[in-house]
Amino acid sequence: MKPPLFFEEDRVDVDTSLNRLMPVETAPPSSIHQAMRYSVFAGGKRIRPILCLETSRIFHADVAPAHYPACAIEFIHTYSLIHDDLPALDNDDLRRGKPTSHKKFGEAAAILAGDALLTLAFETIAAAPVDAGRRVAMVAEISTAAGTTNGMVGGQVADLEAEGKHIDPEMLEYIHRSKTAALIRASISSGALCAGAPTEDVARLRRFGESLGLLFQVTDDILDVEETSAALGKTAGKDAAQQKATYPAVHGLERSHQIANDLARKAIDELAPYGERASRLRDIAEYLVQRRA
Repeated sequence: MKPPLFFEEDRVDVDTSLNRLMPVETAPPSSIHQAMRYSVFAGGKRIRPILCLETSRIFHADVAPAHYPACAIEFIHTYSLIHDDLPALDNDDLRRGKPTSHKKFGEAAAILAGDALLTLAFETIAAAPVDAGRRVAMVAEISTAAGTTNGMVGGQVADLEAEGKHIDPEMLEYIHRSKTAALIRASISSGALCAGAPTEDVARLRRFGESLGLLFQVTDDILDVEETSAALGKTAGKDAAQQKATYPAVHGLERSHQIANDLARKAIDELAPYGERASRLRDIAEYLVQRRA
C-alpha cells in the first residue's frame, strides 16, 4: 500500500523545516554538521513528524508551531538510529539504503552526531512559538518518551538484554511499547499539546498513539521476515540472525498479523469523537498496518 496522498506534501514541509532548524554544513565544526545532516536527510518517511502535524491539525488550522516538536522528534529518532546501528549495539552497515553513519564518518563522529541531534531537539522545542506552558509540557512529554522509564532508551536496554533469551509476551510488549511506541505516542501527544488541546483530548490521543506505535513495531517485525533488504532499505532478517525479541519469534507470523490488525482497530476507535477532522490520522493507521516497506 502506498502512503496517503497528503504524506508527500507533509514530508516536503517537514524537510524544509528540518533544513531550516539545523546548522548548515559549513558552520564550524563542519564535520559534525555534515554527519548530522547526512543521517537526517538519508531518506526517512517522516512518519513521526507527520503524525505530530496531523494531530495538531485536528485542533488548529495553522500547524506552523507544530513543526518545532515535529522536527525535534525527528532529531531524536535519527539520533537513536545512528546509535542503534553502532557496532556495540546492532552493528548494521545499512540504513535507508545507504551506509550507516559510522560506516560513512567513523564511530566517534557517529556517536557525537547522535549526541548533537538529541541536544538540538530540546533547543528546537524551546524555540517553538507557543506559550511557555505548552513548551514545558512538550519537553516533559518528549523527554519521558525518549528516556529510561517506559521510554525509548529503557526499551533499547531491555531489547539488548533479551537477545538470545526466551521471553514471554508481556516482556515483548514492554520492550516494543518502550523502544518504539513511546516516541510515536509522543509525536501525537506533543502535536495535541502544541495546539492547545484540552486535557481529555491529549489523553485520548496519547492512547491512540500508544496503539499506533505498537502497531508500527509489530509491522516492522513482520516485514523483517517477509521483505528483502532492497525493499526495506536495511538488512532484512537481522532480527532472526541476532535472536531478537520480535512478534513473529514469540507469536508466529499469522498471529502477528492478527495482533497488528487488532491494534489498528483499537487505534482508529479512539479517533471516533473527531469525525472527519481525524481522517488523515485514520489514513495513516490503515497505511501502517498494510505497508510493505
